[in-house]
Amino acid sequence: MKKLTFAFCVLALGAMAQKQAVQLTNNQAQKRVDVTVDGKPFTSYIYPGPDVLKKPVLYPIRTAGGNFITRGWPMDPRPGERVDHPHHVGMWLNYGDVNGHDFWNNSNDVKGHGGPFGTIVHTGIKSLKSGKDVGELVVTADWLDKDGKPLLQETTTFVFRGTPKERIIDRTTTLKALGKDVTFKDNKEGMVAIRLARQLEHPSNKPEVFTDASGVATKVSQMDNTGVTGKYKSSEGVEGEKVWGTRAKWMNLTGVINGENVSVALLDNPKNIGYPTYWHSRGYGLYAANPLAPSVMSEGKDKPMNYVLPAGKSVTFRYEVLITSGSVSDDALSQKVNQFAN
Repeated sequence: MKKLTFAFCVLALGAMAQKQAVQLTNNQAQKRVDVTVDGKPFTSYIYPGPDVLKKPVLYPIRTAGGNFITRGWPMDPRPGERVDHPHHVGMWLNYGDVNGHDFWNNSNDVKGHGGPFGTIVHTGIKSLKSGKDVGELVVTADWLDKDGKPLLQETTTFVFRGTPKERIIDRTTTLKALGKDVTFKDNKEGMVAIRLARQLEHPSNKPEVFTDASGVATKVSQMDNTGVTGKYKSSEGVEGEKVWGTRAKWMNLTGVINGENVSVALLDNPKNIGYPTYWHSRGYGLYAANPLAPSVMSEGKDKPMNYVLPAGKSVTFRYEVLITSGSVSDDALSQKVNQFAN
């Protein structure tokens, strides 16, 4: 079987922009690797274990201007945030039906989901490198079934870069099926995702639940959309919340955070399964690409994929996310996608 590929990345488009030093610091006691660019906090790879999180994640993620693009709750609640979907933390990769196990919805506050649930457990740091213009982190993890037995072995390489206006994360994840075939049944809950800060959500007038400064949940009958400025646009010209369930080579989310104009672009790789991917992106702050569920994402228009990874075989996933302080043109994003094929 041909080896396939999946990747998640944040890449700089400005080739002439000044590259900045990237420092990775391993804090084993706190189970995290902190990443700085030009001495400024960028993100952290955190793996606190299943008692806290059911998967390793990148959290939080900041712009070059120092603003958070990721939601704080439930890790570090901020005033005015939603308190839904406790499994949406930072940036992650998992799926809603892997040999019948739900890896997506698993959390310590599971409500309304029946399981059985799978858990992704960090197993090691293979390498960690800092550099004058790039940092690299290679980690491993096991995807465990409800009985704690591994279904998949994960190896992920993160590459971090930065310029005065951009922050870059490349994620390349290889999954290897262990003792038996692994089926990724068509399921809307997938696959690479970011849970966004409140400012990058789409404005909404629906009743919601928010946190106060102490992290206490409060129901509100009418939402305050002050400072909420997010808007999706796809490579196919689809905008706003209409992007859900559509296919596109890239998605760009724009908004303003504390006066900083921000673009968060997620790009699909032409070598990926299901290219161009479907988008599981919601106005309330879930920003995700799901290439493995055509029948569900198309609401029955396309045939099921039900992707099977044979025992002993591997599949690799590649995507790109580009965080820019300012704007990025549609042409620039399309050019970047074209470069992936080379």
